[in-house]
Amino acid sequence: MTISKDEQTRLYRYYTEPKMVTDLTRRTLALVLAGGEGSRLMDLTAWRAKPAVPIGGKYRIIDFALSNCVNSGIRRIGVLTQYKSHSLIRHLQRAWGFMRAEIGEFVEILPAQQRTHKKEWYQGTADALFQNLDIMQRHHPEYVLVLGGDHVYTMDYSEMLLYHVKTGADFTVGSIEVPVSEASGFGVMSVNEDMRITHFTEKPKKPDCIPGKPGTALVSMGIYIFSKDFLYKTLIDDAGNTKSSHDFGRDIIPGNIGEARAMAFPFRNKNGQPAYWRDVGTLHSYWQTNMELCSVEPELNLYNRDWPIWTYQPQYPPAKFIFDDEGRRGEAIDTLIAGGCILSGARVKRSVVFFATTVESYSLIKDSVILPKVSIGSHCRISRAIIDKGCVIEDGTVIGEDPVEDAKRFHVTKEGIVLVTSAMLGQNLYARLQNDYDG
Repeated sequence: MTISKDEQTRLYRYYTEPKMVTDLTRRTLALVLAGGEGSRLMDLTAWRAKPAVPIGGKYRIIDFALSNCVNSGIRRIGVLTQYKSHSLIRHLQRAWGFMRAEIGEFVEILPAQQRTHKKEWYQGTADALFQNLDIMQRHHPEYVLVLGGDHVYTMDYSEMLLYHVKTGADFTVGSIEVPVSEASGFGVMSVNEDMRITHFTEKPKKPDCIPGKPGTALVSMGIYIFSKDFLYKTLIDDAGNTKSSHDFGRDIIPGNIGEARAMAFPFRNKNGQPAYWRDVGTLHSYWQTNMELCSVEPELNLYNRDWPIWTYQPQYPPAKFIFDDEGRRGEAIDTLIAGGCILSGARVKRSVVFFATTVESYSLIKDSVILPKVSIGSHCRISRAIIDKGCVIEDGTVIGEDPVEDAKRFHVTKEGIVLVTSAMLGQNLYARLQNDYDG
């Protein structure tokens, strides 16, 4: 393979060059909603919030939204946390403390603090913003970008921001085309020829198709841009509505389409096709997203130096592959291997292996996601599995071949993906056992 001199120079440069801050992005405040419980991820979120779930060998899910902000030139960011947020907050402090608040750049953590007279936790996505209304106003933004912290994608938000301003919208909804069969889990939009939203339904049983595109629906990505005056008034009005569930998808968006100028921004790649975006809300979608990264040319390019995904990186030595005997060879094929891993005469295929994991001799791992600090013994066979952080898999263990036997000890999805946690193995890493005091 040969590369041009310009490409060689670009690869050799000393530093990353994110998108320049413009007057438009400087006047924008990004708020990342990261308080979700993520209950459909089952035991994977028993001790962590959904945005803090590890993904892709070294990242947390929230890193994608935050990296998109920084790479888009948006450097004023608030992260709203609530559910089991300790690991998320610790990650934010370690990974995202490099911003300089003195020049208006920050990643600010906004935990639920019962900031209104009702003394309530966040009651919905809109209520989360309402409870931080004074903090928003203190930053004097012209535009507020609202993001979910639990989706995997790369997107230049400045393009959507420019679209919002050019169309004179009160609010703009990031949207993507999906098959109608998959649309019922999202907010579904109907639009006219100018992409103005005419109808919005949260998780409909029978989603509307895009005119001229049978079998395809336009759904919300959970990305919103609001003009500040509209947002402030709408949040205050919604807070006073006792019939509201105080949610953007259920109340704010559908309730304001008639009077406000509501626009849909289609998220497309350079070829005009729907761009890569994944909602990793279920165990199968989480597993599938990790498997997609193992492709020879994955749609989501983690190796794009012009759009890096930032994260906290523990200081571990390089991954090591040892032994070269027949049947006892340390090797990884179509696999992502993080630092600190040792494959000791083991074989790994089409898998994502997080840092500080060891796999002993004669073991075979395939089509699996192995989270950090897992120890896998010798003569093990593991396939189509998610192994949670810190698990110790004993010698000779077989996972993923017999769903009936797996279901006796672990959680097995309808698609046959096996989730294994330390608690399921009887290896309780924490002082409080799950559900011991839950009544």
